[in-house]
Amino acid sequence: MEDPRVLTRAHLLAIGVSAFEITRDLRHGELVPIAHGVHLRRCDHDALDDTGRHRVLARHLGSTLSPGHVISHVSAAVLHGAPVWNLPLTRVHVSRSPSSGARRRGRLHLHAARLAEADLATVDDVPVTSVARTIADVARTAPRPQAVVIGDALLRNDPAAVAALPRILDAAGGLNGVARARAVAGFLDARSESVGESLSRVRIEEAGLPRPHLQHEVVTRDGRRFRLDFFWQEFGIVGEFDGTGKYSDRRDLVAEKFREDAVRDLGFEVIRWSWVELDHFDVVVQRFERARARTRRT
Repeated sequence: MEDPRVLTRAHLLAIGVSAFEITRDLRHGELVPIAHGVHLRRCDHDALDDTGRHRVLARHLGSTLSPGHVISHVSAAVLHGAPVWNLPLTRVHVSRSPSSGARRRGRLHLHAARLAEADLATVDDVPVTSVARTIADVARTAPRPQAVVIGDALLRNDPAAVAALPRILDAAGGLNGVARARAVAGFLDARSESVGESLSRVRIEEAGLPRPHLQHEVVTRDGRRFRLDFFWQEFGIVGEFDGTGKYSDRRDLVAEKFREDAVRDLGFEVIRWSWVELDHFDVVVQRFERARARTRRT
């Protein structure tokens, strides 16, 4: 589904909507402001989530930028198609020449940045930072879990971007957050297939558990092939993240039960965790340790 078009006050006046009608529709909630003089119809606004509304606004503001200005940071990540988890989306981020300075103005967060030609791209005719530059900027400025979620997703979309990260991080030199960004860049993995799987990897690392293999393929005794979210081969333990909506159909739940039975039949322990347990990962660690104890006994 295509994003709706924003309605600016100037556009509404130009097509014959009076100032009185605009004020009336705003007061009644039929128009919803998403920035000064920029609106969405109520039905369009409510059909979008926070990321969708940010994408619409970033695309609109990006189309009005002066030369030398580009959409960047988390806003560029949104335009490149990355999911955003637990980051504020109240301002659209724009990078421009260091001589212009950094500031916050209305719905804009202006960053002073040196951008090489290779750091530039376009999405839907809007100037944005490249995928690799966006990963680096987000990794420098966002908390590690959020940066990993975005970085994993962007590498899924553009695996070749990983080759440009060392150059970009070297050029960033003494900027704040570069050391953190290097650590994030080394941790990213395009095989993480969802926000929950990326966060799971972060929680596994924070808990001090061994790093698992991702999307490891096994062949069951009846010849079926399955990919495992997480696999600790040395311990014979399979980890599965149960995301929201993964088993929305009862048939999916039944199929997953048969799949898990087939994996257990290979001699593996299977542990599972959910969104709620990502915030209480000690429960998962205890589950892992009990599974490891069982594999030691067998």
